[in-house]
Amino acid sequence: MATACTNGLDTGFVDLGYMKVAVLGVVQGITELLPISSTAHMRIVPALLGWKDPGSAFSAAMQLAALAAVVSYFWSDIRALAEGSVRALVRRDFNDWTFRFVVWIALATVPIGIAGLALSHTLNTCGSPLRTLPVIGISCIVMAALLAIAELYCNHKRTLEHVSLKDAMIVGFAQVGALIPGVSRSGSTLTAALFLDLKREEAARFSFLLGLPAIALAGLKELWELHKAQLDFHGWAVLTLGLFVASISAFVAIWGLLRILERFSAWPFVFYRAFIGIVLLVGFYAGFLA
Repeated sequence: MATACTNGLDTGFVDLGYMKVAVLGVVQGITELLPISSTAHMRIVPALLGWKDPGSAFSAAMQLAALAAVVSYFWSDIRALAEGSVRALVRRDFNDWTFRFVVWIALATVPIGIAGLALSHTLNTCGSPLRTLPVIGISCIVMAALLAIAELYCNHKRTLEHVSLKDAMIVGFAQVGALIPGVSRSGSTLTAALFLDLKREEAARFSFLLGLPAIALAGLKELWELHKAQLDFHGWAVLTLGLFVASISAFVAIWGLLRILERFSAWPFVFYRAFIGIVLLVGFYAGFLA
């Protein structure tokens, strides 16, 4: 169904109202941090329910809900990194692992920062060509195949303490793929980390910590764009409800992802991603998904 525009920005969520946005907030929060593509679900769920597409601005702003969930879940890790790097900086001990790791995260954020700014108008504009169902469906299937290869051929034995600047930059460049709807930030970075032979739960932890700056910048940038587009009070109220609901469901999603990776593997996500991709392609070409 057609979406809405506010000064050229894709803001379909405003017309959905509180109840529908709350439902989509739950879906967005869960799928944002699982390697299954939140964008794909934001196209499938509204289409199946006969609702308007919430728009790319909704998905981008929901990054702040993911940020809140990641920070709260990994607070002990984040605090240890912050305190350790500050102490190392005071001592001028630039070989300290925590200091180096924080610097690596900052450097690994540069690629997606540059690419995000370069593609911002294409990604979030009304009727973006990258947000079509075939693009999202193909992206889901390709990422399912890559995740399957990582499960089959990689040796999952390394821990986070073994990562290097090279590892961080590889995952950082993989994160750029998340700008393509259907790839998923969590999916691209988790898959790259698995290819580096990290343990599954350590790969997820690395993915979340490395993605913190990108998640924060994307969410804050979208809030600024909505402010410039002069989103009205009703729009902000609807978005705030979505953020609150999504942050809770995102926290639960992190817990679930780590349990699945620790006790099983990434195979459930491989099969699910492939299924979602096929549904999108069949639905588009058969005509039951607009």
